[in-house]
Amino acid sequence: MIENTRLTRRRIGLLVIAAVVVLGVVASPYRTDIRDLFTVGFFNTALTLAVPITLAGVGGLYSEKSGVINIGIEGLLIAAAFTSVLVTGTTVSTVGADNAVWLGLLAAVVVSTLGALLFGVICIRYKADQIIAGLAIWFVFLGLAPFFSRVYWGQINSPTVATFDQIAIPVLSEIPWLGTLLFTNYPTTYLMLIIVPVAWYVLKFTSFGMWVRASGEHPEALDTAGISVNRVRYASIMISGALSGIGGAAMTLSTVGQFIGQGQTIVNGRGFIGIVAYLMGNYNPIGTFGAAALFAGLDALQVRLQQIGFDIAPELFGAIPYMAVIVVLVFFGYTRIPDRAGENYESGDD
Repeated sequence: MIENTRLTRRRIGLLVIAAVVVLGVVASPYRTDIRDLFTVGFFNTALTLAVPITLAGVGGLYSEKSGVINIGIEGLLIAAAFTSVLVTGTTVSTVGADNAVWLGLLAAVVVSTLGALLFGVICIRYKADQIIAGLAIWFVFLGLAPFFSRVYWGQINSPTVATFDQIAIPVLSEIPWLGTLLFTNYPTTYLMLIIVPVAWYVLKFTSFGMWVRASGEHPEALDTAGISVNRVRYASIMISGALSGIGGAAMTLSTVGQFIGQGQTIVNGRGFIGIVAYLMGNYNPIGTFGAAALFAGLDALQVRLQQIGFDIAPELFGAIPYMAVIVVLVFFGYTRIPDRAGENYESGDD
């Protein structure tokens, strides 16, 4: 455990050093003061962008820790993003904008959780290959969301809908720099900042967390102790769905206010980056958040560089986060995958 923690810290450290070096090489020809890049607004944007990656990563972490590899998280994010906009747009005239966005968030969580449950039934009850089932979930929602968008709105991209307002926490929001970064934010960002430490505590110090770890490492021992392995796996998969629901809604209701169905949709690979984040974080929710924040920071960096006038193709900067993913995969071999991840378990509690 200590060795794994050291490896995780080493990986994060190497990536941070690499990012600083790349930043220095890119910025030096333009004589840009680094303080012009790393403003409070930059870090606030990065924190917002980290929400879907972090929550998808923590959800996927729980599922895989229990023994079920859920690469369908990308599809769950798509389903949540679409549902949040659909429900918000259809209810705003009845319940008002403030209530509509919360209904959109709730609906996104419900749909994403049901999608995860479907994936769980396919994998656990019917013993399907988890990777193939995960890909199927992704492809299904990748096709259905733009299709229903055309059916309902007559176009692949939805109209804009109401979004969450940022909430300033009294007193704390007045703290210089830190108040703007942490205590003046969207509700989904606050949810992420609460969920990450809670997920870490539950996984490390509670009976349920012990059951999740045992389900992915020694399911026979868990079964012998009288705990249903399949129920633990179902619960873990549904956690991944619920967290993906919040993450998907965060992309649409916290900033954009629109579902984009073109290409890979508004999600655009964040579910897969979330998977890399928990591998990078060595299946630790806090480490997952750190990796997600790094990826989101690189994404925010390309936006910030364009804002201050760097005359470089936006596509180049847009590739930076995905280049970082490749760098992380180089260190993938140091990550210890749960022994029974990806394996179906036969028990008598079906």
